[in-house]
Amino acid sequence: MTDVFVYQPPTEPWLDVIYQDKDLIVLNKPSGLLTNPGRGAHLADCLLSRVQQQYPLAQLVHRLDMATSGVVVMALRRKAEAALKQQFAERRVSKRYLAVVWGTLAQAEGTIDMPLIADTANAPKQKICLSRGKPAITHYRVLQQLTDRALVELKPITGRSHQLRMHMLHLGHPILGDAFYAHLDALHAAPRLQLHAASLALHQPYNGEWLRFDADNDFVTADGKLII
Repeated sequence: MTDVFVYQPPTEPWLDVIYQDKDLIVLNKPSGLLTNPGRGAHLADCLLSRVQQQYPLAQLVHRLDMATSGVVVMALRRKAEAALKQQFAERRVSKRYLAVVWGTLAQAEGTIDMPLIADTANAPKQKICLSRGKPAITHYRVLQQLTDRALVELKPITGRSHQLRMHMLHLGHPILGDAFYAHLDALHAAPRLQLHAASLALHQPYNGEWLRFDADNDFVTADGKLII
């Protein structure tokens, strides 16, 4: 029997603002909060709707999965929205994630180049498809290896749906707490998906200044060590 999904978004903090100027606002999204609204009134509370209560013209330029935490950038003006979306489309944005994965990795670092396609029989899951999948590339590096898990830095070059989850699963190391792809031991090894958008860097859309934003998380200490 499949558990019925009940959306219970966190209310504290209501908004965690990292940075703001006239063109953009940067937030640290908590795990469990939708980036944009889903279908139905029960899925209306999301990061975008909360920001729009203060900034009605705010618009998304990218998204994080509901279970993923970390840096999200929104545009506060239409011209800024177009410029920021172009940076994401042209892959001129630098993204760095942290993940806690199951097991011991055979290699301390490497690149995963495996194309992805929607698994239409098991939506919203994705799957690897060498013949019809869209290109998906992720660089990874082990930051800390423990007995049964590892803290890994992930730098996606592309931005496919569930890319980091699928690529770590492909290596045989699912992300802890992943309700879509993790086996039972890995699923129950963490209270939530251990995937965090730790930093993001891009050009300020008006003056071109290179800006980097960093977001705190709940599974790594201030000195970069895994919280066991």
